[in-house]
Amino acid sequence: MLKVGLTGGIGSGKSAVSALLQERGAVIVDADRIAREVVEPGTPGLAAVVAEFGDGVLLPDGSLDREHVGRIVFADRDRLAALNAIVHPLVGARMQELEDAAARDAVVVHDVPLLTENGLAAAYDVVVVVDAPVETQVERLTGPRGMAEEDARARIGHQASREARRAIADHVIDNSGSLDDLKAQVDALWETLTRRAA
Repeated sequence: MLKVGLTGGIGSGKSAVSALLQERGAVIVDADRIAREVVEPGTPGLAAVVAEFGDGVLLPDGSLDREHVGRIVFADRDRLAALNAIVHPLVGARMQELEDAAARDAVVVHDVPLLTENGLAAAYDVVVVVDAPVETQVERLTGPRGMAEEDARARIGHQASREARRAIADHVIDNSGSLDDLKAQVDALWETLTRRAA
């Protein structure tokens, strides 16, 4: 099994690369998706978040108001640390379960947004960074996602710099061009990963 850490800043197009790798046969372990699952209604994770942040973080249907929590934690590093202390261990345990279930010759891609920030590069055989200029990230967040520019820049500012991510990369995918360009880079990457996995 080849363990790949895939990361990139918000709005870099990491999810697009993850989807392309999955199409080619990779087993995807998506930390963001798992982070949502571990705080679904009825989970111990959600109970712990409510105990820490109060009932005000819940929507009327009892689910977590992720946007509200995001505004709280991205404005206060201590509150972000408190949230991470609840969610990260739960995510880590679920990721390990999924990895354990993969075939022995699989390319297992861990889609980890905060891989650089949390010093996780050494946990993977290969680290792939999806990179895009900050202005491109801002355009993607404010355009299709409808985020306010101030919020977009704040979220980018709370993440590792492009330079810090690139410094830990074994492979960099430049996602500042066309979709065809992106697919060509992913094809070349997939060939390299499957060779190593075999």
